[in-house]
Amino acid sequence: MPAGAGKHLAMYNFGLHVAAYESHAVESFRLREAANFEAAAHARGFIGRSGYAGEPGAACWGEQVFPRFIEGSGFQTAPSSLSLWTDIESLMAFTYSGVHADALKGARHWNVRQSWPPLVLWWVDAGDVPEWKDGVERLEHLHDHGASPTAFSFKQSYGPDGRPQKIDRLRIKEIAALNAVGQTELLAHVLTLKV
Repeated sequence: MPAGAGKHLAMYNFGLHVAAYESHAVESFRLREAANFEAAAHARGFIGRSGYAGEPGAACWGEQVFPRFIEGSGFQTAPSSLSLWTDIESLMAFTYSGVHADALKGARHWNVRQSWPPLVLWWVDAGDVPEWKDGVERLEHLHDHGASPTAFSFKQSYGPDGRPQKIDRLRIKEIAALNAVGQTELLAHVLTLKV
């Protein structure tokens, strides 16, 4: 059985756009956003994600706050997401293939270069729902102290037992192949969008 019995993997990411969300410079991100959420919702291993206060869709997991890296940016809000997965391989399969991989190719056009980790991972008990503040605290902890069972990344990951984890690359490929079947139409759509 992947991951630990009774544990789920939490993921929080945070970035800054090169311009306002509504701007022409960020249009290609905006055009792909709904497709990315749709692809995640149908990905193997996806449990759920936080929505955003005042927007239709998924419920917001607590008040949305942002890490200290937003200070001095001129923005009051920034692109970030918070989600739960069954295991790291499922999250990596979603992240680096299909619809989301297409979005990653264009990220350098609409995001500023980061001096902080792009995402943070940590384990929670099954049934627990992390809040935005938890993601912010973990991201700052990873930046300040490096990877540990408290806060880690794909490059240096830890299992639910707190020990360093070896990622199963073959399993990632298998999951990505399964996800691809359900993403055919979505991927065809995003490939028609401007970069």
